[in-house]
Order: sequence, then structure tokens, then C-alpha cells
Amino acid sequence: MVNHEKADVIFLMTCSIREGAEKRIWGRVDTLQGLKRTRVNGQPQVKIGILGCMAERLKSQILEERKSVDLVCGPDAYKDLPRLLSITHSGQTAVNVMLSLDETYADVMPVRLNPESPSAFVSIMRGCENMCSYCIVPFTRGRERSRPIASILDEVRMLRDQGIKEVTLLGQNVNSYRDLSESKYASEEKLPTKMAKGFKTVYKTKLGGTRFADLLDHVSRVDPEMRIRFTSPHPKDFPDEVLDLINERSNICNQLHMPAQSGSTAVLESMRRGYTREAYLQLVHHVKKRIPDVKLSSDFISGFCGETEEDHHATLTLLDLVRYHRVFHFPYSLREKTHAHRALKDDVPQEVKLRRHEEVRAKCRGIFSELNAADVGQTQLVLIESESKRSSDDWAARNDGNTKVIFPKGSVPTSYAGANLKTPSIGDYVAVRITSSTSATLRGKPMFTSGIKDFALYEESLRDDKQFQGYSL
Repeated sequence: MVNHEKADVIFLMTCSIREGAEKRIWGRVDTLQGLKRTRVNGQPQVKIGILGCMAERLKSQILEERKSVDLVCGPDAYKDLPRLLSITHSGQTAVNVMLSLDETYADVMPVRLNPESPSAFVSIMRGCENMCSYCIVPFTRGRERSRPIASILDEVRMLRDQGIKEVTLLGQNVNSYRDLSESKYASEEKLPTKMAKGFKTVYKTKLGGTRFADLLDHVSRVDPEMRIRFTSPHPKDFPDEVLDLINERSNICNQLHMPAQSGSTAVLESMRRGYTREAYLQLVHHVKKRIPDVKLSSDFISGFCGETEEDHHATLTLLDLVRYHRVFHFPYSLREKTHAHRALKDDVPQEVKLRRHEEVRAKCRGIFSELNAADVGQTQLVLIESESKRSSDDWAARNDGNTKVIFPKGSVPTSYAGANLKTPSIGDYVAVRITSSTSATLRGKPMFTSGIKDFALYEESLRDDKQFQGYSL
């Protein structure tokens, strides 16, 4: 447990994507200001630093309105922290919010805060160039730059050696990854960027580099028994090479995040998303055809500039058509520096935003309940993440589609039709027969422990049996 009262330096890592996150930071700064006042003579004065995107976006406001803040450091200036801290010891406020064109954190190995967790996150790229009209990311994280693939693979191998069973590749626009470093993985051909049909960008087609499909291929080969996920992507960057690789490799999860943001073509155009409702639905159909068992998730914004009731209804009908397994949705909040702040009018009343937000929530909850109910009776491979928060007699796990699965602890066979027993623990894969569901969770009965490859063979044998029975009939 962190003891703020004994700390000499307190850093607040910040995010500027949504207004709520910034409000929480302002409240935390006010609380820490009181800590400064309580320091008695002889105790070192605590130093307060604001790091990350909020530091870059609101540098002037922080310095003017929060005199208790000693240090302001942008997301790309972390290597300058020792110098900045030394400046604060002379009584000055230290500031560095310069964005870098090449900083990728490639030489920073993350520390696992929970050593018992079987999952880890690996950053592969930073920045974004899509310039969606509502989004602050290009202004706080800068232009896209990708981490060298060799560095990524070194980190994934290190995590494998530490016993990690699931890795999530991270980036603001993760599937636009394009490594231009000198590497044995890079192709000499300067091939153009491939986009999904009907999608466009505000920037010119990019040439050359190692692409996301290449990276995903190499990462998935590090350990066939390690699950691979990635987030957050843009739907334009799903060429068939990526989709076919997901369908082919049993350790790449059949779960895709496809942020739609709205179901209305008019709103999508105002958002500068680069696609229409029809193009998005065509891509969804193509993805489901290419990956038959895919589970989809998405992002939606309610009450964007100029959104009408008809536009809102288009979003609700899109939810019905696609039937996502998970949705992240928020009422729109205007962010400074964005295109919407400069050129559009935030004209949807707050109460209307909240009402539409609740209607999206209710629609999603009903769809989630129906989709999860359809899983009852299936046997799914799950990764045990922790003990259940509600009962020490249960395990909490996640399936391939990233849905939480709860099942009772106890000994199970070590394989399908096996005689030996094993008591599973955190980090083990277990085949679980789903017995009940809610809108958010599945509950099941543990059947046997397994690996990813063995479970894929088990599922294949079940399909073969069904085909044989059908042929016999």
C-alpha cells in the first residue's frame, strides 16, 4: 500500500481523452496540496508532479491555477525527470512537455505491479494521425511512431520466461503499426498501406516498413501456448492478412475491437472517421465471414456535435445489426485543441446526451444477455486470472472472447478423458462447460485442464464427430 504521507515525491500519471479523468486529477492535486501544508519543520517538502497527456495539454492552466505543483512533464519527456526534479529543489517549477517524433519507450522494460497476474501488456506504437474531429490524442501523443519489432519480441520472450500466459499489444492505433527500423524482419519492398474496402484517411498512403500482420505473426510464434490480444485498433486497418492470421492461429484471440463511434453516416462524416455506415457494416460482414467465431467489441459516443434523434436511432439499429459482445460508450465531452472545438458546435444539451447514453447502455445490456445465454452448454477454454471477488470458493477467468467466466475451485482431470487429477491455479487454462449467464458474466463447471493447442484439437475432434454423425444419418 502506498503511503502518501511519507513520500518525498508524488507523481500523478494523467490522461486527457475524457473530461472525467482530468476532473479526478484536479481533485487529487487539491488533496495533495493539503499534504504539503501539514509537513512540519525538519521534514522535506513533498514534490508534486503531473505527468502525461494532461501535463502536455494544460501546462499553462496547471502552472497558473495549481501553485502546489512543482513539476509538469509530458508523455515523451520521462527521460528528463531526473533533471526536472533537480530544478524543483531550488524552488523553481520544472516543465518539459515537448513531444518527440521518435520516442516509443522501446528501451523501457515495464515492471509488473501484480506478479501473480498471468496477463501483461506490451506497448508497440504511440501516437495517431487519423485526426478524428473529437479526439485529443494526436495533440497529446503526437504523430504515429512504431517500436522496433526486435524490441517487442525481446519483451514478449521475457514475459514468456516469467510465466505470462496472455499478452495484449497496445497502441493508440495499434493495427497501423509500421516499423521502419533496420531489422531482419523488414521487407525490402516498399509496399503501400492496405486498408479495408470503403475506408479512407486524411493522410497520404504510407510505403514500406514491417506491418501489423508481420508483427502479429512473429509475436504469436514466440509461444503457441500464450494468448495474444491487441487494442485499440482503427477499423480501416484490418486487411485480409490480419484477419486470416487471427483465424489461422489458435493462440490469437478471436476477439476484435472495432470502434464505430456512431451508426449515422452524417455523424461519422462530422467526426472525420473516414467511412460510412454502409462501409462499416460491409467490413463487419467480411470479418464475420473470414473469422466465423469472432466476438466483436466497439466504442460509441452519444450526443456528438449536431447529432439528431434520427442519428441516435441509427446508432441503436447498428447495435442490433452487429450485436457486439462488449461496448464502451460515453456521452460526448468537448476537448480543446480538437477540430470539433475549432469548427463545430457542441449543441446537444447535456440531459439529451445522458438520455441517449442510457438508451445505448440499455440496448447493449439486452444484446449482451442474449449473446451470453447462447453460450450456455458450450465448453470453452478459459485462463484463470484471480480468485473471484464474490467468493473465495470460485475462480475468475476469461475466455477467448474476453468474457469473464466464474467456476468453482476443485480438482479436475489433466486432459479430456484423462484419469489423473490436478487442482488448477492462477495462470492455468481450464476447459469449462458453461451452465448459466448474465449480461456481463458466464458461470460454468470445470471439465479438465488443457493447453491452447490441445483444446484446439479437442474442438476439431468434436466437429469431426458431428460431421460423421450427420453423414451416417
